[in-house]
Amino acid sequence: MENKGPLAGITVVEMGQLIAGPFCGQLLGDMGADVIKLEPPGEIGKGGGDPMRGWGGGERPMWWEVIARNKRAVSCNLRDAEGQALARRLIARADILIENFRPGTLEKWGLSPDVLMAGNPGLIIVRVSGYGQSGPYSSRAGFGGIGEAMGGWRAIVGDPDRPPSRMGVSIGDTLAATYGAMGALAALNHRHATGKGQIVDSALYEAVLQVMESLVPDYVASGHVRERSGSVLPGIAPSNVYPCKDGDYLIGANQDTVFGRLCDAMGRPELAKDPRYVNHVARGKHQEELDALIGDWTKTLTIAELEDKMVAAGVPAGRLYRPQDMLDDPHFQARDAIIAVPHPRWGEVKMQNVFPKLSATPGSVRRRAPETIGQDNADVYGEMLGLDEAALADLQARGII
Repeated sequence: MENKGPLAGITVVEMGQLIAGPFCGQLLGDMGADVIKLEPPGEIGKGGGDPMRGWGGGERPMWWEVIARNKRAVSCNLRDAEGQALARRLIARADILIENFRPGTLEKWGLSPDVLMAGNPGLIIVRVSGYGQSGPYSSRAGFGGIGEAMGGWRAIVGDPDRPPSRMGVSIGDTLAATYGAMGALAALNHRHATGKGQIVDSALYEAVLQVMESLVPDYVASGHVRERSGSVLPGIAPSNVYPCKDGDYLIGANQDTVFGRLCDAMGRPELAKDPRYVNHVARGKHQEELDALIGDWTKTLTIAELEDKMVAAGVPAGRLYRPQDMLDDPHFQARDAIIAVPHPRWGEVKMQNVFPKLSATPGSVRRRAPETIGQDNADVYGEMLGLDEAALADLQARGII
């Protein structure tokens, strides 16, 4: 029997746009769910479709090919009463609804959870927003970067003598989306036991806060405020990027036994017994001088030479990968970490595979991203709602789909 993924048989309706909601849909689709993406009808760039269709870098932006994979695309004008009615009919047949509009938008469109769940008591509604569905800030507009700032991330990223930096990816959005997907799976388990759905409220700032380790309790307990520290974590040494003859290389040898192995690889076994470096606390107090000492050694080696030494010594270490490194790397290849998805326009699109890997029912990329807005209108509206060609043509002519 063909494996279709652990969420085969689950129907997801995805509303919203840009990153947080669509990434949540990507995660569920990767695991086998039938994800039906609703987009505004019209031309791309003129109010139609998800703006993600044009996002990405280079001359041929490809982000859409990743975030919209495993989805069927239908068009639906949610600002029109007839479009709202059409959406309600679709959602009545769904297991999960994903939306990332500003709180109150669904309610304004007559698509409130109360209305939707009255017609579908088992419905799980994933609501991703900047500040959550309640609280004094809930109605504010909130993008991922704002959630990163409020959740504590931005203030501690970068060099201490410069303004806060941002990570090179939309981490606030993808964290909130990931927690939304996790909440949906937890809610599915609850529904298996009770038959009842529920609302999953995933706020951007709370998703970021969740990964901030002991930031708050450290402050409450001792007044410690974590600050920007560049490429190191204060007191965690050695763990840094070190210079080589032909580039930089990351070494993480901050555990006592691992540090001893690094010292042996350096030909300096006495350093492991030096009072300045003998344990975690001592190394943390002498972090800068230890990093300088290690850097003086790594400068004498190429990256390949240093990597051979680190692998032989059992020291966690690694190169700073760029895209070509990933494509060429034998470990990526052995685990199919990057796959090639056939595409009628580009021949193929190489992208990250589905993660995590499940041993019995792994997810997969079964369907490339929909090329046009409303590409699957006939299939979805015909299959789920019984609309024929004439009905669809009429809805399209009046701008409903």
